[in-house]
Amino acid sequence: MKCMIAAVALSILQFSSGAAALAQSPACSGMTVGKLASLNGFVPFPSDNPWNRDVSNAPVDENSANIINYIRANVTLHPDFGSGDYDGHSIGIPYQVVAGSQSKLVVKFTAYGGESDPGPMPVPANALIEGYPAPGNGDRHVLVLDKDGCWLYELYHSFPLKGGPWDADSSAIWDMTIDEQRPYTWTSADAAGLPIFTGLARYDEVAAGAIDHALRFTVPVTRRAFTPPALHWASSVDDVNAPPMGTRLRLNAGFDISSFSASNQVILTALKKYGMILADNGSGIFISGAPDNRWNDDDLGQLKTITASNFDVVAMDQVYTDANMPSGPPPTIGSFTADHLSVGRGKPVTLSWTTSDAVYNIISPTVGPVRGNSITVNPKSKTTYTLYSTNQYGRMTASVTIKVH
Repeated sequence: MKCMIAAVALSILQFSSGAAALAQSPACSGMTVGKLASLNGFVPFPSDNPWNRDVSNAPVDENSANIINYIRANVTLHPDFGSGDYDGHSIGIPYQVVAGSQSKLVVKFTAYGGESDPGPMPVPANALIEGYPAPGNGDRHVLVLDKDGCWLYELYHSFPLKGGPWDADSSAIWDMTIDEQRPYTWTSADAAGLPIFTGLARYDEVAAGAIDHALRFTVPVTRRAFTPPALHWASSVDDVNAPPMGTRLRLNAGFDISSFSASNQVILTALKKYGMILADNGSGIFISGAPDNRWNDDDLGQLKTITASNFDVVAMDQVYTDANMPSGPPPTIGSFTADHLSVGRGKPVTLSWTTSDAVYNIISPTVGPVRGNSITVNPKSKTTYTLYSTNQYGRMTASVTIKVH
């Protein structure tokens, strides 16, 4: 479920260098290309990222009991993923891994373009849409990981168009080498403004024996508030006992998992160590995962014997509402230039830029997310390149036009 709120912002989130981030797990480039492919041990984002942080010893939130009761203590855990299909829809949120050579396509935005990261994006024309092979009119998420650039592209309510472009309600591009900070109060491809892929239970992880990150989950009613790592809410409910987006539940340390299968023990161990982060409105404590024909649905069904009463709410950081929204300056673009403003068709042009206080940069229409301070393009016709520079307080743009003769 999507909901818009004012584009104001909060405090900066420090991020690690790409080199340090990639050193924490097998390299991004080691992922296998393909639909529902193995990441071969790669874990997106640095080890100190909220998704990857061990919270097994974190204190319990002082309002934990009331929040659990609001969710309903007797509601049962439900794996929202599996094998086969349900009413013609695959069970879970799919993804695909592509190489850096994957062609980038235009994405047109229907609803939340102002809070979306612009394309182009390396989304294959035949990318798996949530609910495939008959996705219907649900959330229709599309998730794509670029193994060479180490970027994550996510679309919400997405539809392929004739001729190659995609239409989506919203999108987000995530730099998997840093703790990326998008603007607070902005949606993403998820209602909480979070990345989706990082919270999925995947078969390749379970088969390898460990899930090294938190999982994503939903509840029917959330609060009109959010707490880090969430950035956005999707509710009109002000009850302080309703969980804000970003609420983290952790399976009780003393909960005995020895009677569960080895596969389920991997999932439950992750719920004890990393917990699960509230990311959307939906059914009560449904945890998200990727569809895979190797899942054993009967075995996963044993997780439904666990109830919300077996969880604690991990102590929250600041909870943000309409009443306490700080603001600050967006990035500054010092310059955005081209070494030639008029060139022959297909000739190289170097685009250069300087920014301050930016977390990430994107160049449209033909480049996409960039690192560093320059890149070479080869325009085939007159093209206006726009630099989108973003931090936790918002986004600034600058453009340069190259004429082609």
